[in-house]
Amino acid sequence: MELGGCATTRTVGSIVMRNAMDSTGAAAFEQLFGRDPVVLDGGLGTLLESRGNDLSSPLWSAQMLLDAPDEIRRAHREYFAAGARVAIAASYQVAYLQLAELGLDAIAVDDLLALSIQLARDARDDARLVAPGATGDVAWVAASVGPYGAPRADGSEYRGDYGLSVDELRGWHRRRLRAMAAAHPDIFAVETIPSYAEVDAISAEIAGLGIPTWISVTVADGRLRSGEPMESAFARAASVDEVVAVGVNCCDPTEVSRAIAAARSVTDKALVVYPNSGETWDAENRRWAGATGVADGSVAQWLSEGARLVGGCCRIGPADISRIAAEVRAGA
Repeated sequence: MELGGCATTRTVGSIVMRNAMDSTGAAAFEQLFGRDPVVLDGGLGTLLESRGNDLSSPLWSAQMLLDAPDEIRRAHREYFAAGARVAIAASYQVAYLQLAELGLDAIAVDDLLALSIQLARDARDDARLVAPGATGDVAWVAASVGPYGAPRADGSEYRGDYGLSVDELRGWHRRRLRAMAAAHPDIFAVETIPSYAEVDAISAEIAGLGIPTWISVTVADGRLRSGEPMESAFARAASVDEVVAVGVNCCDPTEVSRAIAAARSVTDKALVVYPNSGETWDAENRRWAGATGVADGSVAQWLSEGARLVGGCCRIGPADISRIAAEVRAGA
């Protein structure tokens, strides 16, 4: 398997990226995705777990890159079959320090990040979908850029209390962002970001990389998980040329409308929303608890409020994405 993909894919991707970088606001979204709303996939790790895979490792779904990469490819295929047109790669929890403890050097981790992107590309090929810029049913491969807290597996990405400066966070994110950029994803999915400090750190590091990016924060009670107001987070993220969309993920579905309004008040860039099922993760007991389900009609409401990319995060599976895709088609 060639981890970097074919030359044609790289050339097409660079053309699309350059066009997106030449635009601002909603126009950048349309350069990259077109005028219609786009359906994202659902939770990758929770789908893999529901298929009987053991994700008890602190690496979570990233463990499958080492143990069973074909299972990841299969999961991406399921989401494409359900109607998703963006596959978010299994790179969320891939981090150098944690993998060094398993004996992997930095170059091996770079290769693992590239593999995560290639598996999503392979699934796109399996589904007979095409890369941006080609003729046919287009699907996008997004490199997942998770927060500093994700590989710690202690729930700190839902608090943001790392005790690190913006410069320290920039240093942590730098190599993995550059490694993923070298694998030429169609877009960066910067997701589950809990604080201004990490928004600022990642924004500074993606500037100049030339990869279209969405930045999605995680929220509760109308604020970032750090307790900071949403509006400034969206404004900070939207100030970077590479950012074509801002929004929320890994939150309760009831938070979405308030987040859309907050984002709309500070930017005209596209909005991305992909909440959880409504359950919450109990990190101490490593289980999900609480109510579940995105209410019927929610997707139509989010679209009417301005969302342009819609999908699901934890505990949202292919059946849910199929329903979301149907709502998107009905409202298009």
